[in-house]
This record gives sequence, C-alpha cells and structure tokens, in this order.
Amino acid sequence: RMEASCLELALEGERLCKAGDFKAGAAFFEAAVQVGTEDLKTLSAIYSQLGNAYFYLKEYSKALEYHKHDLTLARTIGDRIGEAKASGNLGNTLKILGQFDEAVVCCQRHLDISQEQGDKVGEARALYNIGNVYHAKGKHLSWNMAQDPGYLPQEVKETLQKASEFYERNLSLVKELGDRAAQGRAYGNLGNTQYLLGNFSEAIAFHKERLAIAKEFGDKAAERRAYSNLGNAHIFLGRFDISAEYYKKTLQLSRQLRDQAVEAQACYSLGNTYTLLQDYERAIEYHLKHLVIAQELGDRVGEGRACWSLGNAYVSLGSHEQALHFARKHLEISQEIGDRTGELTAQVNMAQLRSALGL
Repeated sequence: RMEASCLELALEGERLCKAGDFKAGAAFFEAAVQVGTEDLKTLSAIYSQLGNAYFYLKEYSKALEYHKHDLTLARTIGDRIGEAKASGNLGNTLKILGQFDEAVVCCQRHLDISQEQGDKVGEARALYNIGNVYHAKGKHLSWNMAQDPGYLPQEVKETLQKASEFYERNLSLVKELGDRAAQGRAYGNLGNTQYLLGNFSEAIAFHKERLAIAKEFGDKAAERRAYSNLGNAHIFLGRFDISAEYYKKTLQLSRQLRDQAVEAQACYSLGNTYTLLQDYERAIEYHLKHLVIAQELGDRVGEGRACWSLGNAYVSLGSHEQALHFARKHLEISQEIGDRTGELTAQVNMAQLRSALGL
C-alpha cells in the first residue's frame, strides 16, 4: 500500500497545482515525501514539482531546497535529462534571489547536458534562461546607477550584450523548431536589451516582430507591451509624433484589458509626449486623466507626478493661477509622502508663480 499512497498523494498534488492551487498542491507533495517511496524516479519528480510549487508561491528558499534535492537524486540515478531540468530550475530560482553568477553556472549545465543529449527543446530553453539571467543582472547593476538608456558603465554594457547574444541563439533555434510563441518572447527580450543598450532602431525592429507575433496569437497583453515599448524607443529617436500614436494604442488596449495601472501609465506617457510636441492643451487633457486614475487607485506618488506635470503645462500656456493650484497640491502630496525633492521643487515653483501673479 505504501507505494500506492505515495503516488496517490503526488497525483492529487499535481492535479491541484494544474488547477492553480499551489498551496494545497504543495501540502499533498509534502505528504507524499513523508510517506516515501522506493522508486527514486517518482521521488525526483515529486521534488521537482515541489520546487516549482514553492517557486509559484514565491517561497524561493524552499524552492531552492527542493530543486537541490532533485538535482542530487537525478545524479544519483544517472538521469541526465532530469539533471538538466533540475539545473535549469535551480538557475531560475537563483536568478530571482539575485545570485546571478551561481544561476549562470546552473543554466550552463542545463545547456551542456541538453546539447549532449540532443535535446533541442531543452537547449532552446537553457539559452533563453541564460539570456534572462544576464538581462536581470544588467538591469540590477544599472538600477544602482540612475541614467538614460545607452549611457551605461562598461560592466553593465557587457552583461546586456551577453544577454542579447543568448537571446539571439535562442531565437535561431526556436525558428528552427518552428515555435512561434517562443520567437515572440525572444523578440520582446531582444527589443528590451537593445533599448537598454541605447540601440533604439534595433529595439524598434525587434518590438515590431514581437507585435506581429502577439497579434497572431491574439495575445493582448503582449501586444500592449509591444506598443508601449515602441512608444518609448521612438521618444529617444525624437519621433514624438510616432510615439504618441503607439501610446494611444497602449491606452486603448489597457482599457480593453481593464488594467488601470497601465492605463494611468499610458496617459502619463501621452501627457509627456504632447508636452514634447508643445501641444500643451492635449498634454493637460492626458495628465488630468492620469490624475483621476491615480486618485482612484490611491497612488499618491502618481498623483504628485500628475500635479507637477499639470503645473508645468499650465505655465507653458501662461495660465499661472491654474499652475499655482497644482503646484500647491504637488507640495501637499510631497510633504505627505516624504518626498524631499518634490517638496523643494514645488516650493520653488510656487515662489516663481506668486511673483509672476504679483502676489
């Protein structure tokens, strides 16, 4: 009976995870481990699924523990494909934990074994995962230094170039395999890495490919991201009119998807783009829309940004009283959320507006 009950518990765990209830699924897998089994292949599968369940539950240290168990077991029984898979899972978990160099080692092992076993699908997945690790590392390194895309320290540049190389290798392999969905993901990530490297024309070419595949699959969320990324890249090429068109498509889709946070972001981007086009009336229209959504979402930081942008737009139109109203609101919000820079900016703006109004 022991065998059956371990397997029964594991199958129930699998069913629950497939239904999206990872918490209950993990409990059944844990119970299966407690009951135990002589069949090491089954145990390896249970460890793997436990690792994945904890990964989805964002309990990464537990995920790490079970993926390590799985790796050890796969090696013990000489299951090379299992070892490759466990290494890949470990790599992804280490990436999330910010342990990038260890993550690369694990993902590289996944790649080496997949190639040795002639497993093309595994190879493609490993190439993509290594690209993701370098991409995450590059973003992590550049977050510590706030600057525009393209102006990057050497280490960040090299890391992002590596990410790009692995995505390129992944892309050519998934083309060979005829996997369109995977091609879409590769194009999107290539667009993002090229954007961070400041290669905006290349980024645009990749995001256009991403957009075409998203439309093919009717993947509205991916389509929306592609429009947004295309808008951002055109800003840096000084093509503000084209950016505005892409942001409008982003806005349309965010409403279809009922994603208010993205809708707010699109309105904010449109407001800024019309400011760059010196069409201040339209800038105001979009910044007011952004303000309303920020208030609905209780997003005080967004609300402060909207007030600051509205103040500037009204100044450009010469409506100093309106500008002063929003500068005051910007000051209030900045004080409330403890934004010292915002507070000082608002005080300077108010002083200038008061003197312009002769107050």
